[in-house]
Amino acid sequence: MASWLHRAGLAALFLLVASAASAQNIRIAFIDPLSGPFANVGESEVRHFQLVAEMINARGGVLGRKIEIVPFDNKSSPQDSVLQLKAAIDQGIRYVTQGNGSNVAHALVDSIDKHNRRNPDQAVVYLNYAAVDPALTNEKCNFWHFRFDADADMKMSALTDAMAENKAFTKVYLLNQDYAFGQAVSRAGRAMLAKKRPDIEIVGDDLHPLGKVKDFAPYISKINTSGAQAVITGNWGNDLALLIKASKDAGLKVEYFTYYGGIVGTPPAIGESGIGHVRQVSFWAPNVGTPHAAKMVAAYRERFKGAPDDYWFNGPLNVLELLAKAMEQAKSADPLPVARALENAKFVGDTGEVYMRPDNHQLIQPLFISTFAKADGKAVKYDNDKTGFGFRIDRKVEAKDTVMPTVCKMERP
Repeated sequence: MASWLHRAGLAALFLLVASAASAQNIRIAFIDPLSGPFANVGESEVRHFQLVAEMINARGGVLGRKIEIVPFDNKSSPQDSVLQLKAAIDQGIRYVTQGNGSNVAHALVDSIDKHNRRNPDQAVVYLNYAAVDPALTNEKCNFWHFRFDADADMKMSALTDAMAENKAFTKVYLLNQDYAFGQAVSRAGRAMLAKKRPDIEIVGDDLHPLGKVKDFAPYISKINTSGAQAVITGNWGNDLALLIKASKDAGLKVEYFTYYGGIVGTPPAIGESGIGHVRQVSFWAPNVGTPHAAKMVAAYRERFKGAPDDYWFNGPLNVLELLAKAMEQAKSADPLPVARALENAKFVGDTGEVYMRPDNHQLIQPLFISTFAKADGKAVKYDNDKTGFGFRIDRKVEAKDTVMPTVCKMERP
């Protein structure tokens, strides 16, 4: 009995110490899909965040404290996201990150704003790593929200610049998910092509349910009938992988201009038939050619050997490095001084200097247009998802050339 009590006492002491250590960590709630049709994307992003957090912790952490990523499954639902936000707040977490779905982002912005107004001493900062509806840094901007990805308009501007140079494109089809982001892609595509290439005809503009289409064959048939030479799509995750697969199965010969062609699960769906025919706009890609990019790809492959993906997205690095800088500048991990420091945070990353706009909390950084190609050890040194295919960098858009006007009128505490 005494021995059992001794062991039980040690176990309780261990749990108490572990709990106290965890409480000292800078905890960040990761609220994104870990189940459902987009689970593979959420799981990939958790791994990316964990890798960067571990790298920062290995060099001493932030203010002598470790960063801890705490995953919450929102099932891609705005309603579940609000519930998970409450659960995170109840656990004392004051930093939240999310990226998969602008519909979720809008719900989080509203909920965090209400919470912070009612509980200024328990304020929460929202670190948006990938939800890119332009409204979030325009009419819906909020002091507590910071976006680390380029918005849909910034990306569309880069895409349509590339498209405008190709005189072979005279008919373009728009196909997007029916929610805030997909609608923004559709609007921007129409407006920017009309301005840059008024001779281009938009021969289709479809919106489909988010994460619910199992067979894109009917959409492929419509694209084929339209005579389009190019398709612009903001689809991501399973919605993009299934679209590309249906296109390949039908033998459709079009050029795809995507926002998320490199996201986990999509490169295998693209396959060899997509070489030279699928392009993406992104703020980073494995083949940007810098030593640090090579380091991140190698570190991810070593850390997550059994994972189906590769290091493809630099958003978590931007989030955590800029957050660390803001905390060090503020000499605090408290949300309000950190948010004020984050408004002017900047650092030199793989692709040059990136900085947070103080007037609307939109990160400014270079953008890249890249094309799906076979890995050759040179222009395409790194493949995606262990497929032997990756994205070749075609052009770089300097950070200063991505800046867009804003109608944000920021209210500050």
